[in-house]
Amino acid sequence: MDQLKKPLILIVDDTPQNIQVLGNILYEKGYNISISSSGVHALQSINKQAPDLILLDIQMPEMDGYEVCKTLKSNYKTKDIPIIFLTSVTDSENILLGFELGAVDYITKPFNIAELTARVATHIELKISKDKLVELNATKDKFFSIIAHDLKNPFNQLMGFSKLLMGNCKKYDIETIEEYVSYIHISSKKNYELLENLLNWARLQMGKFEIRKEKFNICSLINIATDGLQCIAIDKGVEIIVSPNKKAEAFFDIEMFKLIIRNFTTNAIKFSNKEGKVILKISEFNEKYYKISVEDTGIGISENDLSKLFRINISQTTLGTSSEKGTGLGLILCKDFIEKNDCQIFVESEINKGSVFSFTVEKIN
Repeated sequence: MDQLKKPLILIVDDTPQNIQVLGNILYEKGYNISISSSGVHALQSINKQAPDLILLDIQMPEMDGYEVCKTLKSNYKTKDIPIIFLTSVTDSENILLGFELGAVDYITKPFNIAELTARVATHIELKISKDKLVELNATKDKFFSIIAHDLKNPFNQLMGFSKLLMGNCKKYDIETIEEYVSYIHISSKKNYELLENLLNWARLQMGKFEIRKEKFNICSLINIATDGLQCIAIDKGVEIIVSPNKKAEAFFDIEMFKLIIRNFTTNAIKFSNKEGKVILKISEFNEKYYKISVEDTGIGISENDLSKLFRINISQTTLGTSSEKGTGLGLILCKDFIEKNDCQIFVESEINKGSVFSFTVEKIN
């Protein structure tokens, strides 16, 4: 199993021997382990990286387990992390207090290995199932929100302009007609792209999007994917530059690759100012992968907004430099496509200096 995908368990205990015993047992069962020797240190650790499960000793100096649990459950960011109390006290009053504070279970000392691993496995599975359910609900909400608003509104423009043309075609001069037809074309194109993303995303969620990895020349496919975006860039006064690496070949789903490049490049144009540059680069990542980067010299993304980019449960919409609108769906779809191809995605950004969206592709040596 990929080390990064293993559930993370935080062990909080002021007795080093207990930490060592628990850590060894759970590490052998395939979990990632983090340790804290005090309640204060545990809270600091959780703020940096939230675990999937906490094994929390009750009797600790300065800040006992009950206080730690109460603090975590009062914070919306940490309230859903399952907590199992570690205790040598088995009277019903103390156990009841733990449950009242929000703990999901307790394990008595000295540890029974079979009981320990069974309880941990149960609550990890429950946590994973709950997270999946939350994500599915967020996905459903996002899907219907896009249909209700982002997909519906452009149709109002289409119907409005077409109605004007139908009723006044003989009255309008050729320039006005061409202007209205241009609006209809642009709106239709945006609607089609959104619908395409929406359908691809829906198919991906239902497990009906088949991954077909093929060999291709990276530079050639980038040029094909960005060809239709040149007119948008020129209209905005933005230059698209493809850094040449004509020999680089990759193994990736071709249609997914083109969609990722189009989405990254469209966003780069969207957030670039007049006379800005969008640069697509192919570089070495390691012996097995190339790194494809789409870099812009635009307005950049704040650190707070960066953390929200790929979260389906957060509505994150920022207008482009020419008031272009988006749904955030494209980036979420790109991330899913990249991970489906067993590759990685990266984002770097600095306010008023620009952003770099990158992903890896498998090399053909």
